[in-house]
Amino acid sequence: MHRLTLGDFELSIFSDGTYPLDGGAFFGVVPKVMWSRKVEADERNYVTAGLNSLLIRTGKQTVLVETGMGNKLSERMRKFYGQPAKLMENLASAGVAPEDVDIVINSHLHFDHCGWNTVRDKSGKVVPTFPRAKYYAPEGEWQYARKPSERDAISYIPDNYDPLVATGQMTLLKGGEEIVPGISVETFRGHTASMQGIIVASGGKTACYISDLIPTTAHIDISWGMGFDLYPLDTIESRKRYYARAIPEKWLTVFTHDPRTPWASVEKDETGKMVASAPSADSQ
Repeated sequence: MHRLTLGDFELSIFSDGTYPLDGGAFFGVVPKVMWSRKVEADERNYVTAGLNSLLIRTGKQTVLVETGMGNKLSERMRKFYGQPAKLMENLASAGVAPEDVDIVINSHLHFDHCGWNTVRDKSGKVVPTFPRAKYYAPEGEWQYARKPSERDAISYIPDNYDPLVATGQMTLLKGGEEIVPGISVETFRGHTASMQGIIVASGGKTACYISDLIPTTAHIDISWGMGFDLYPLDTIESRKRYYARAIPEKWLTVFTHDPRTPWASVEKDETGKMVASAPSADSQ
């Protein structure tokens, strides 16, 4: 487990496991001869992708950002991705029970980011995994998920969010809201139209769960987007806007799909190249 202190907050990374992902899709138009210098692909051209959730202890609330892939994938999707489903086990090993979580925040509603929002009980009914928690997600994402395009319909599983919206347990966000003191959201268009970064600020320090805007440390270059991005030119502009603050203010960036480096500070070296400087585990 990776853990550090950010001002008065404690931040921890919990993984839902790893899964295989096509390298060409993961790096879009970037040639393999370039991206293969940063990540290793197998004989099928698959790379290993992580599923990183961020747990924030503010001293008053326990906040979980993203809930991984979960355990409700269809048989067809399991053939593509497997179903690691490690998040609840990893939380439990650190003494975090579902009832301990006060707030759950989803950056967007793709299946690999909100899968553990809900589970099926013994009768097969879909119920909240975190019974006491208030859930938050972008309103634009939910509206789009109701009628997605043919291109990305497979990315949305209504059981992950519709039951929560129906009961009022999930609040839909416009973007820009402060959820609790020190934790706010901001829209970064590119991967989807309404995906939000979760910004955590305490004691003069800032971290951001930037989600699929910058999915791994191998994607920190301005133009290295994913083939999954619906608006690739907007991804570039959103990264510029993010770096304009994150680099000079030395933000800690949390990478949702990096299996080895879940967080790092992004900097520019003397040549202008983006580099990631990772803190040590349990660092202050």
